[in-house]
This record gives sequence, structure tokens and C-alpha cells, in this order.
Amino acid sequence: MNERLRSRDRVAKAVLYVLLFGGLLLVVGPFVWMLLSSFKPEGEIRADPPTWWPNDPTLANYGNLFDRLDFPTYFTNSAVVAVVTTVGNLLFCSAAGYALAKLPFAGRKVLFGIVLGTLMVPSIVTMVPLFVLSSNLGLVNTLAGLILPYLAQAFGVFLMRQFILSIPDDLLEAARIDAASELRIYWQIVLPLCRPALATLGILTFLASWNNFLWPLVAATEEETYTLPVALALYAIGQNRTEYDLLLAGAVVVVLPVLVVFILLQRHFVRGIATTGLK
Repeated sequence: MNERLRSRDRVAKAVLYVLLFGGLLLVVGPFVWMLLSSFKPEGEIRADPPTWWPNDPTLANYGNLFDRLDFPTYFTNSAVVAVVTTVGNLLFCSAAGYALAKLPFAGRKVLFGIVLGTLMVPSIVTMVPLFVLSSNLGLVNTLAGLILPYLAQAFGVFLMRQFILSIPDDLLEAARIDAASELRIYWQIVLPLCRPALATLGILTFLASWNNFLWPLVAATEEETYTLPVALALYAIGQNRTEYDLLLAGAVVVVLPVLVVFILLQRHFVRGIATTGLK
């Protein structure tokens, strides 16, 4: 009987591993094809049937990418927007989350309900009034105009609030008894304990900001303020023809910074996802 149970467990594990490996292929497959195809000539990329491995590998796509695009400017714009937006969300969302989780004040539940309500509003609905507001403030075609609308977001406030709820109240009360101010408690006690949640929020915010296309396309109409996704789309996708060699090489360059950030913070990211909301 025991041998039969062990045999069933081995079969179940084998089936599970096969399913997980199949799911991995579905997720990773497009990225592998993108990377390999970035080394193919244009004709081979358009070949039918398509090929996985490049028959005639070339670095000309990357050379063409850097020759056609003012890469340092676009990369700098994307980096500044993504880094400042991420830092702003880490600071403001954690502060708001701490206030909503641990500070008693009138209307706290109503305010948190409003924050949750904003999560249900599609971002496309706010695009026109946001552009009008930015235009009236003179923020169009500026990096500030790309950063300010996303400097603090409702999802970040929700995520940080749920994590901070798991911090024991007794720990904060002990700090207050020792005459610590709320700012000191937030900076020296709450933030260090929120590293997993901060890493999670940082990765998600950086990824969203780095890949953001629609708002930079609307708010940046001059080349000096283009970000990488906008510049890549405008130069690689024409009215009559898409240059897939340039597009794939650019996609690889755009993905690399996000991949590096995720690899550096993946341990905290997994821990933050696993523990957020637990009390």
C-alpha cells in the first residue's frame, strides 16, 4: 500500500513538473524569441516559417538602433522619470499607508475607501483632464509633466497600508512612550520593517514607469523629452512599414534595466507579495 502511494506521489509530482515547465515555456518563450531575433537580419525575421536560431547572426540591428536614435537622451529621460517616480511612490505611499494604518483621525475609513475607489477608475478616463491640467500648469514637454501625475498612486497606498497593518501596535506604542515623534517612528521603525513591501512596490512602480507609453506619448511632443518606448515606437513603426529588426533590438534594450532591477530585488519582492495583508 505504501509503495502504491509513493508511486502515485511520484506520478503526481511528474505531472506537476511537466505542467510548470510548460507554463514556463509559454512565459519565457516570447522573450527568448525576441532576444534571438534581435540578432537576425530583417529578411530572416520576416521569413515564413519563422526560425528560432539566427542563421546569419549580426549586431547591425543594435548599431542601427544607436545610430538612428539619440539613445543617451532617451535613456536618460526614461531613467530620470522611472527613478524619480519610484522614489516618490516609496516615500509618499509609505507615509500615507502608515497614516491610514496606524494613526487614528476622523474620516480615516472614508479616506481609505476613496483611495480604493480610485483603483476602479480606468486610467484612460483621466487622460484628457490630466493633459488639460498639465497644459494649464505649463508642464507639457517637460520631465516634471511626465513624473508628477504618477508620483503617488492609489495601489501603492493600498499595498503599504496592508503591510503596515501587520506591524504590532505595541512596538509603536513603546516608541511613543520613549517620546519618539511620529516622523521618527515612521522613518526609523516602520520603514525598515517595510523593506519587503517597499521592494515590491519599487519593482512594480519602476516597471510601470519605465514601460509607460501612452502618457509620455501624449505629454511629450518634442524629441528632447521622449522616453525610450516612445522614441522606439515613433522611429521603428512607420505608416507603411514596421522595421522589426530595429524594434526587436530596442525591445531588448528596454527590457534589460527592468530585468536587472528584478534580479537584484527578487528576494524582497517574493517576500513582500507573500506577507502583504497578513496580520
